[in-house]
Amino acid sequence: MTNKEFAEKLEKRTINFAVEIINLSASLTKTSEALVVRNQLSKSGTSIGANYREANRSRSKKDFKNKIRISLAEASETDYWLEIIEELNWIKKENIIEIRKEAKELLAIFTSIANKL
Repeated sequence: MTNKEFAEKLEKRTINFAVEIINLSASLTKTSEALVVRNQLSKSGTSIGANYREANRSRSKKDFKNKIRISLAEASETDYWLEIIEELNWIKKENIIEIRKEAKELLAIFTSIANKL
């Protein structure tokens, strides 16, 4: 797989993840506490792919590194909010397992990319 093919595949993967995050966020209750978590989760979960797309269109290596590190941080934050939701039992465990797995895989991918820069 070429770098371009990898980038396209990862961009699509982050888009799919963002859609899953938005759907999960929309399913949370409307309490004031849940709205805070919902907002934070939606922002971080969609920011992963947005920053990765920007990285792939960056004008310099420095800008690329910066955007990759932001994607990494957002993936970590997203997993944090998913863990909070899981701990609070706001969503059935079997309904959050796969999205947490994907969050951790994205975190590992962006960690690997960042470490190679």
